[in-house]
Amino acid sequence: MFLILAVVLFFALPWPWSLIGSLIALVLFLGELAFWHRRVRGLPRTVGRQRLIGAGGLVITACHPEGQARVQGTIWKARCDSGADAGDRVVVVAVDGLTLVVQRAGASDPPTSPSE
Repeated sequence: MFLILAVVLFFALPWPWSLIGSLIALVLFLGELAFWHRRVRGLPRTVGRQRLIGAGGLVITACHPEGQARVQGTIWKARCDSGADAGDRVVVVAVDGLTLVVQRAGASDPPTSPSE
């Protein structure tokens, strides 16, 4: 944001003020860059499989034992050994290739571990 402001000020203001305004905006840009770098530097990176496990979803087509579920806005092939009907809430317990192993939300069954 400050970088765009520096360019706009350089062309919009008269000569001595364009340089001063642009330099101030560039200093603010570098300060913002340093702030965000320090802020996110130590955060753990969670991508792929570990983001799906534990996520909630909604069954789209009945899972007896296989069907489809919408998890994090994406429709996935899902397997639910205990069975789930369309509209049921599910929780992802494992990922087996491109198939999510799910169980109904609130079910007390221990999750089954897929072969990896």
